[in-house]
Amino acid sequence: MSYASQGLFDALGPRGKRRSQIAGALTVLLVLAVLGFIVYQLAVSGQFSAQKWQIFTFPMVQQEILRTTVSTLSAFAGGAVLSLLLGVVLLLGRLSKRRAVSATFAWVTEIFRGVPLLILMMLMYYGLPVLGAEFITPYLAVVLSLMIYNGAVFAEIFRAGLDSLPKGQREAGEAIGLRDHQILAIILAPQAIRNMLPTIISQLVVALKDTALGFMVTYPELLYLAKFYGTQIQYGSPIIPSAIVMGSIYVVLCLILSFVAVRVEKWSSRAGNRTQMKEVAGID
Repeated sequence: MSYASQGLFDALGPRGKRRSQIAGALTVLLVLAVLGFIVYQLAVSGQFSAQKWQIFTFPMVQQEILRTTVSTLSAFAGGAVLSLLLGVVLLLGRLSKRRAVSATFAWVTEIFRGVPLLILMMLMYYGLPVLGAEFITPYLAVVLSLMIYNGAVFAEIFRAGLDSLPKGQREAGEAIGLRDHQILAIILAPQAIRNMLPTIISQLVVALKDTALGFMVTYPELLYLAKFYGTQIQYGSPIIPSAIVMGSIYVVLCLILSFVAVRVEKWSSRAGNRTQMKEVAGID
């Protein structure tokens, strides 16, 4: 249903539609002009010359890019799983009926969310070994930092998702004698997850892109590799081509993750609709 049909604003007349079409066309032309100017400047500066792209034609380089992509996905996977688990733990702590526990977890969540991710990585990799944690590797520094920062963000996402549900849901569970953890697991969580899924996936996309900060702690991810190949003087220091190649890989990975998210969201919506139809029809 459109906003106009809901009465939020009047439908455009012939003159308004014409103006809207003209504005849209001008916007498209402006964007194309900017992109054309960028491509022209890249061509004039020699960024499309064969010398600058030659390095990416070597099989060894392509294999290294593939290995680095796997390393990036490995850090993302570890950080994503652990951050989701930490988000659940922080959420449960904030939902505690004990005021001291709830307040403590609230402060911890805000602190974790307030510290910049780059500073977390540097503290993990350069700070913890000074305190005796010699086992910290670049991989662990990246994964633990992603876990701490995104875990705090997920905790807030989960809390907002639960708060968005009608209060009658909890009251109905209490009326039939369910305990708090049963109400959360059986009634609230399944509904909240469907509502939160787009936001959760958006934050996972952010976490995937945040793995690029791992180059600051010498973790071999895509940005680290782009910096390495971009400084190869014998190939004309292909900084821009390296950024284009590695950036394109990030874009493809994010698009794949977004595609999976859309499919999961549609599946969960269909599953929820089927469940509601069965309940209305009285089918077990």
